[in-house]
Amino acid sequence: MSPLFHSKSNSTTGSNLIEIRFPNGDVRSVESGVSVLDLARSAGTSLGKNAVAARLNGRLVDLSETVKQDSELQILLPGDEDSLPVYRLSAAHLLAQAVKRLYDEDAVKLGIGLPTKDGFYYDFALPHALSAEDLPAIEREMRRIVEENLPIRRRTVSRAEALDFFRERGEMFKIEMIEDAAESDVFSLYEQGEFTDLDRGPHLPSTGRLKAFKLLSVAGAYWRGDSNRPVLQRIYGSAFPRKEQLNDHLQMLEEAKKRDHRKLGRELKLFMFSDEAPGMPFYLPNGMKLRTELENFSRNMQLDSGYDEVRSPFMMNRRLWEESGHWDHYKDNMYFSEVDDEAFALKPMNCPGHMLMYKNELHSYRDLPIRMMEFGQVHRHEYSGALSGLMRVRTFCQDDAHLFVLPGQIEEEIGKVMDLIDRMYHVFGFDYRIELSTRPEDSMGSEELWTAAENALRNVLEDRGVNYRLNEGDGAFYGPKIDYHVLDALGRSWQCGTIQLDFQMPEKFDLSYIGEDGGKHRPVVIHRAIYGSIDRFIGILIEHYAGAFPLWLSPVQVRVLPVSGHYDDYAFEVRKRLQDAGLRAEAEVSGNKLGYKMRAAQQEKIPYILVVGEKEKESGCVNVRRYDDEAQIMTPLDEVVERLLEEVRVRG
Repeated sequence: MSPLFHSKSNSTTGSNLIEIRFPNGDVRSVESGVSVLDLARSAGTSLGKNAVAARLNGRLVDLSETVKQDSELQILLPGDEDSLPVYRLSAAHLLAQAVKRLYDEDAVKLGIGLPTKDGFYYDFALPHALSAEDLPAIEREMRRIVEENLPIRRRTVSRAEALDFFRERGEMFKIEMIEDAAESDVFSLYEQGEFTDLDRGPHLPSTGRLKAFKLLSVAGAYWRGDSNRPVLQRIYGSAFPRKEQLNDHLQMLEEAKKRDHRKLGRELKLFMFSDEAPGMPFYLPNGMKLRTELENFSRNMQLDSGYDEVRSPFMMNRRLWEESGHWDHYKDNMYFSEVDDEAFALKPMNCPGHMLMYKNELHSYRDLPIRMMEFGQVHRHEYSGALSGLMRVRTFCQDDAHLFVLPGQIEEEIGKVMDLIDRMYHVFGFDYRIELSTRPEDSMGSEELWTAAENALRNVLEDRGVNYRLNEGDGAFYGPKIDYHVLDALGRSWQCGTIQLDFQMPEKFDLSYIGEDGGKHRPVVIHRAIYGSIDRFIGILIEHYAGAFPLWLSPVQVRVLPVSGHYDDYAFEVRKRLQDAGLRAEAEVSGNKLGYKMRAAQQEKIPYILVVGEKEKESGCVNVRRYDDEAQIMTPLDEVVERLLEEVRVRG
């Protein structure tokens, strides 16, 4: 046994001994003040050599962190998911050091560098504009710093020392961050060679550990996201522990470019945007067919599950939003107007309208649960720089629902909602992950009600054996929530569905029902969305399917192509037969050659092409070609119609 460790039987003989508990259940007694790196080295040569960082009592820390009390410790290795932010934060500092070296060090002012879900970025103020052409040179300098294998060291300083350090270097953004951190008296600085930055960490032990990174793009970014502040230059990059992971990610990014819903949306004529309504999509005929199909699918699934469809006004009085609590939490993102000398707001959410509908009449306990659903158009102001096709807009439609339930019905109703979401996601071929998000700092209501709500959601998940991730502090301001993150064809995660438990709004709106005892009681509200934003869900589907929608969703399901103008009449006859059966069919009777028309149909990703000529007309058949398939099969028209209708029915 290493001298660092002591047998547990001797743990009471020295007052400086502490116990370290590892994830596998091992408990070891060590000297107080030992570093995490020493613990890793003493546990094995390979572990010490490959360790990246650690979780100490749930907190992500550097390997240099010292342990002074009984603790739970997990050593993180390159393959651990929690190690990714460490690589990416260190890559952000590597980028900043390279930029400082390449350009006038005194002229380059450091903003903020952070890891992201897929990589990292750093913001800079520079005397000249950067472009994509500058990235290779910066990347080469980053690789030189990697070759230098500079140790990355953390030191803690007082507020005064931190301010003096960055004032001496004229780093005004760092000074502002220190001055704004009123609750902190101690700050951490990370040093690698001549470069020092303000950061919480943790970081890798040295720059030599960074082997797999790539700079991707340059963009503008407001300082601290405030449009009234300076615009800095942001460099984005990606980093992974291993080169193979980086190569896989870069290949995925190339594929994602081909699937970009903004590009495909234009090519397939689904939607458009205009400067006359920034961030507000215009749905073209093809896009409207797709959207209508999605709405009808959701509507029918919900009606079959006991929901009633409602519709609430787009604009309501300011006092309603104050009563609901949305005013305090959303007013900076709301649109306002004045009607009859009173302030009104376009709704950012549908819930207050549903509360008014429930309150419109008296309810008995026998009436509950009441399940209201709405395809509700909402408006939320987003900064222009944050707008991104259908993924980030200023107006969107939510497939919203509110369930008014008895306290004893909570877990059963949430279970039914989970079953409904599962059935619907299965149709699209989505796998998904689930998160339980708990009380945020900016919340309303008592701790007792929040605890009851969180326990109810936790009970449902655990009773159903659901593997979920805890997301502390990310609940809605009125209640905890279960969030669904769907995984698309490229393995990317998108937060869509949500189930939120709310004891607060029934209090705010004084909602009640008459109980068995004849007295008034409070219902509980379950907020629920499945698509989330239908607009965003359409964007996700475009990229998931690469624009080649399954037959039931495709705006144009069949295109009929005559081999020449002599067979236009038969093409129209085939189209009518398809349309009469309820299929979305077109006939292309332009003077273009057949090969051109077939290529056009392929580019538009039409699921089925039916070619007709003399033989087909004489026999009442069509020549069937499926998208992305070279084979053409002569088939009786009635049989084709039957097969297509069956494929639509099973949503293939």
